Amino acid sequence: MNRLFNHPYLLFLRYLFTQFRHNQGVLNSAALTYTTLFAVVPLMTVSYAMLAAVPSFQGVGQELQGWVFQNFVPTTGAVVQDYLTDFSSQARKLTAVGIGVLAVTSIMMMKNIEAAFNWIWRVSEPRKGLSSFLLYWAILSLGPILIGLGLLLTSYIASLPFISSATELVGKGRLLSLLPMLFSAAAFTLIYVAVPNCRVPFKSALLGGVVVALLFESAKRGFTAFVTQFPSYELIYGAFAAVPLFLLWIFISWVIILMGAELTRCITVYRPMDKGKTIPHLYTVVAVLHRLWKAQNRGEAVTDQRLLQEVDTLDQGRWDTYLTLLVEEGIVKRSDQGEYLLSRSMSSLSLYELNDLLPWPTPAPLSTSSVVAWERELEQRLSDVHAVEKDTLSVCLEQLFSKGLSDATDDQGSDKRTETR
Repeated sequence: MNRLFNHPYLLFLRYLFTQFRHNQGVLNSAALTYTTLFAVVPLMTVSYAMLAAVPSFQGVGQELQGWVFQNFVPTTGAVVQDYLTDFSSQARKLTAVGIGVLAVTSIMMMKNIEAAFNWIWRVSEPRKGLSSFLLYWAILSLGPILIGLGLLLTSYIASLPFISSATELVGKGRLLSLLPMLFSAAAFTLIYVAVPNCRVPFKSALLGGVVVALLFESAKRGFTAFVTQFPSYELIYGAFAAVPLFLLWIFISWVIILMGAELTRCITVYRPMDKGKTIPHLYTVVAVLHRLWKAQNRGEAVTDQRLLQEVDTLDQGRWDTYLTLLVEEGIVKRSDQGEYLLSRSMSSLSLYELNDLLPWPTPAPLSTSSVVAWERELEQRLSDVHAVEKDTLSVCLEQLFSKGLSDATDDQGSDKRTETR
């Protein structure tokens, strides 16, 4: 049984769920659900406007909306779609100021999404200024156009002779039913690459996007089955029942999306811990700083993935703890590319100061002799500290207690002499 629980895949899954809980995935999903409730109408309005701006896409907006609700929202989507279409139609009659407010609402939602992703990727600095605006505007403007273009291309490809032959064999419905999953995988991959304010490996984002697309499809089918088999909620909410179910679905969707972001990061940085190694924290922190110092002397920065590979005693849990501490103390900083470098000269940081910053006690020297020069020097200095500490504390407790009694006796004698006078 122990062997089963220590299987690499189970350890990875346990680490994934631990990170999701540590990063408050459920709480962030609830917050994004609340934000989505306010931003969904502005997003639809902006999408209509972008599609209407391209002559070839005239009338595609309704088709696009119907396709999205049919394939990405479970059974209750039809009722909610009618509500949102009505709201969006009213919103399109707004003045320039009103449209500006809608655009700001949409951008604020994207900023909240970026903040949740940056929290997962341990990025403390969000995008600012022009780069932030250009990214959000590109998503708002190009997203609907690309999806509309995809629908037009799908219609064209489906009309080709060899595709028609394939649909006769497989079935048009089954063949086209794969499109939502492909669109989902592509969209999630793009989100995981573009949204965090750091460099995300494309392979990790692609794997995360594919897994989330599969989870999304499974969740949609499960949610539809639940709504169909247990319709008792209609007795409570009546005609309004579609709205809370729609909100529940949005929440489930955000849980899946944020779990996918965690998966993408875990694929990138996860490294199994070697439980046989019990190296003190000071050794590992110094090893990290030594690696950064060597890279900086070559004019380079280091990714966390390389640090985890090259520092034997470093695992993801330790690195997360060290990174927070070193960044707060101004010793390490993260570049815009998601790499790490020293922000303080190592000539101005003493070993005593570093050890004092760490929340762990001064370690004893390792019993094994190291082949690395700086490790041997560190072990020698820790041995000297340990020897001085041993000499200073080499006092029996009786002597310590007796000292306390003698002090008390002296104090009492002094008090009596004072009273006699």
